[in-house]
Amino acid sequence: MKLIGIEEHFLTPEIKDAWSAIGLGASDPSVAFHGGPLEKRLTDLSEERLALMDETGLDVQVLSLTTPSLHDLGPGSLDLARRANNALAEAIARHPDRFQALATLPVAMPDEAALELERCVRTLGFKGTMLCGRVGHRNLDHADLLPVFQSAAALKAPVLLHPRAPDKAVRDAYYSGFSPQIDAAFSCFGLGWHYDAGIQFLRLVLAGHFDRFPDLQVILGHWGELVLFYAERIANMDRATGLKHTMMTYFRRNLYVTASGMFLPHYLEQAARIVGHDRLLFSTDYPYQYRTGGDARRFLENCGLETSDRQAFAHGNWERLTGNMS
Repeated sequence: MKLIGIEEHFLTPEIKDAWSAIGLGASDPSVAFHGGPLEKRLTDLSEERLALMDETGLDVQVLSLTTPSLHDLGPGSLDLARRANNALAEAIARHPDRFQALATLPVAMPDEAALELERCVRTLGFKGTMLCGRVGHRNLDHADLLPVFQSAAALKAPVLLHPRAPDKAVRDAYYSGFSPQIDAAFSCFGLGWHYDAGIQFLRLVLAGHFDRFPDLQVILGHWGELVLFYAERIANMDRATGLKHTMMTYFRRNLYVTASGMFLPHYLEQAARIVGHDRLLFSTDYPYQYRTGGDARRFLENCGLETSDRQAFAHGNWERLTGNMS
């Protein structure tokens, strides 16, 4: 059974240098997480990555630039994005059966980002894009960023919403007071950035993006970035939103959910209960959640799904989602 991981990350030395050039590490603690052995795995798009894919049982990786992507870079991010996307296209050409890609966008320039997404989809054959939360101080629902979502909807290109570190004021208020190491872990991969990603999705719903673009499809990792576990409470907002549909309708019509290496069957069951089995996607969150010994394949085989649902989870839902892109 073909197994496609749709949230598998990469990084280029050029982009890491661009983060350093603007001192991004001082405002985003996640920048420090990409060194050492992780950096080696992130930057490799060849034999070592393929060997580790084989070891865990993954047939295809859908490659995406790791957080915080280009969201805090200015006009220079356009050339960075194009070079990163061209490098991915070259990697795919070398291994067309093993790699796919999500576009890296210069989101600080939304009009140019929309055009770059179109180039990536129509010329390079990419499968969508990934956004990492706020763009500078703008949430993703900000009116300035509408061209990006308009382009994604027109192309029928899914948008993966990836976590990033919360704003410094939020980190200081809720995630500080321990050691610098604990503060960084607590505000990022421990909890903070998952709340941030889930909130970005809810902001898109509440801002009416899915009424404006009813075909827009968004993906949340880590089994829905906490949102699905509070779906019943979130549904209570129906009385206040003034939207065309209920919150649960947007969950079931516009949201896909992926595992991100969290191989827990009861999380899968909750996600399926809210969005349906036809909206579950597989991923390992390489290299952050990477584990040896056939772990990805073993989870698929023991996740509790019937054969048809397991095939959909492994590859069928992704292929259907990306099969009608224009």
